[in-house]
Amino acid sequence: MARYNGPKSKIARKFREPIFGPDKALEKKNYPPGMHGPNKRRMKRSEYATQLAEKQKAKYTYGILEKQFSNLFKKASAKSGITGEILLQLCEQRLDNVVFRLGISPTRRGSRQLVSHRHITVNGKIVNIPSYTLRIGDIVGVREKSKSLSIISSSLGAEKQVNEWLYWDSNSLTGEVKAIPTREQISENIKEQLIVELYSK
Repeated sequence: MARYNGPKSKIARKFREPIFGPDKALEKKNYPPGMHGPNKRRMKRSEYATQLAEKQKAKYTYGILEKQFSNLFKKASAKSGITGEILLQLCEQRLDNVVFRLGISPTRRGSRQLVSHRHITVNGKIVNIPSYTLRIGDIVGVREKSKSLSIISSSLGAEKQVNEWLYWDSNSLTGEVKAIPTREQISENIKEQLIVELYSK
């Protein structure tokens, strides 16, 4: 599937989760979209459909394409540990996600754009690959020429979520990856075991 650029509220209602951030449409209509509204009788979903939906939710949440997600799963499977947890950790270690977690951008979609447009540096060098995997000790910063961008300053001025595995220096506008996040530190409501079961078939 190509990068999703369609109605965000429709996807949020489909999964009944604020996947792309706070959504008033989801608050008003907390039921899946469709012409018959909330009263439509819905058949019980099969096990496969439930697993597939969870994978789709994870892909939409992190903005990852099918082939990229499949490669991440293979990478997670090759590592020792709990495959589902490692899969989410790899998603969290993506540069676009860390830019979002640090509060440089209010959304992951926006953070991907900042990275692609060469506004973000890693260890002092410009990196324009959103899927770039960060490691412990890597320093993520805002390019000097981009520090005055209104979209960045307004995002940094807003209240942001504290992530224990990241450190942010508001003076230099740089953040450091202090550790690999544990499952408890990943706030996304994703049932990763269902994804593992789907790929294991």
